[in-house]
Amino acid sequence: MYVCSCFGITEKQVREHAESGACTPRQIAGACKAGTDCGSCVRRIQALLGRGACPRRETEDTLGPAGVPVVAPVSGARVAEAA
Repeated sequence: MYVCSCFGITEKQVREHAESGACTPRQIAGACKAGTDCGSCVRRIQALLGRGACPRRETEDTLGPAGVPVVAPVSGARVAEAA
């Protein structure tokens, strides 16, 4: 089914771009121009992205105990500047 009539972009194409890392309507627009002409498809794109088309970016490497994201440590130079 077409999502963007202006550029002929389908739901499948939006999902493929989402799987490749385009996880916002603006990123989808950058990947395939959908939503950049009349804008009537932006809500549909948002709905597709909200339905699991975009994979979660957290991995086990970035999650600590109980699934809490791990914050990157501050470098020694910055710690010295802050002190």
